[in-house]
Amino acid sequence: MGKGANKRIVVIGAGIVGASLAYHLAAKGAQVTVIEAGEIASGVTGRSFAWINTTHLGHDPIALLRGTAIDAYHRLETQLPALNIRWTGALSYSADVIKACGASASVSLLSRAEIQRLEPNLKHPTQQALYKAEEGALDAVQATHVLIAAAQALGAKLLTQTPVSGFTTHNATVTGVETATGSIAADTVILAAGTGIRALAAMLNISLPLAASPALFIRYKAQADLINGIISSPAMEVRQGADGTLLAAEDYVSDAPDHQPMAIALQTAKAIQHELGAITAIEPDIACIGLRPMPEDGVPIVGYLPGIDGAYVCVMHPGVTLAATVGRLVSEEIVDGVLAAALVPCRPQRFLEKSTSV
Repeated sequence: MGKGANKRIVVIGAGIVGASLAYHLAAKGAQVTVIEAGEIASGVTGRSFAWINTTHLGHDPIALLRGTAIDAYHRLETQLPALNIRWTGALSYSADVIKACGASASVSLLSRAEIQRLEPNLKHPTQQALYKAEEGALDAVQATHVLIAAAQALGAKLLTQTPVSGFTTHNATVTGVETATGSIAADTVILAAGTGIRALAAMLNISLPLAASPALFIRYKAQADLINGIISSPAMEVRQGADGTLLAAEDYVSDAPDHQPMAIALQTAKAIQHELGAITAIEPDIACIGLRPMPEDGVPIVGYLPGIDGAYVCVMHPGVTLAATVGRLVSEEIVDGVLAAALVPCRPQRFLEKSTSV
């Protein structure tokens, strides 16, 4: 146990990031309470394509952190096999991705024949594609429930349908949270509520430049064994779940009628049918918008909030990819007092420094 074992920690948010925090903190002996305004994974976690994807184009300020993401999930799944991560590998047709990652030792540049062997149902494979065998995906909702249940087995408490109405403070230190059912005392409060973090931080008179970035998530009913891995091409970004469900992700364009989620789902279904020769029928089951928490500079915001003690923020995109590694590193910071070099670029102080330098 670390020197902060038995510390009372409130985690606000029961998405996959909050669930990972709760599990890792409880495993270190902290007294954890998870507070969720809705239900487990009821926010963007439940509307995530959930691709554990470490590819990044251009300069990457969090390369060190991103580079630990897959190993962190492998470590986590040895502890919690019920996470059921599917390490299927991922194909990418993007010319930009091929140019940026083609020389990496962790990827392979496949020929048309190799692509066909990997995904035999593709009707129109390109001449070449990038393949990352180490990547995979999971059911983000199921994984979040597994993490929460594991945290509860270690003594964590869960309060759903419990919005936070304020914070209790004393001498510029957060001492707990206020809810409709009363106050909950804490030594540390972690804001892990995705797009809700901006409003929570404002209650502490802190402004975080955080936007809600919309993306479309689509689930289809289709026959099994259409796709072996993850396919990211100009025509579609699609994978198949363990139950045979086809999952797709699309960019949000506008709120015009022909860009509504179900309209896009039907358009994407036609693209999938055009690309996959074996498909006999495809029917949209769910088409919805997920609001991803997007920091202004695109870099995660992880660390103690400046100007007030006892308040820690944890928000990022991609949340699913980084949840396992961030949960572990944050637990080490809060319980063990060991600061993580990989989190240095993520500190919220960078926004305060920016505002005071203008």
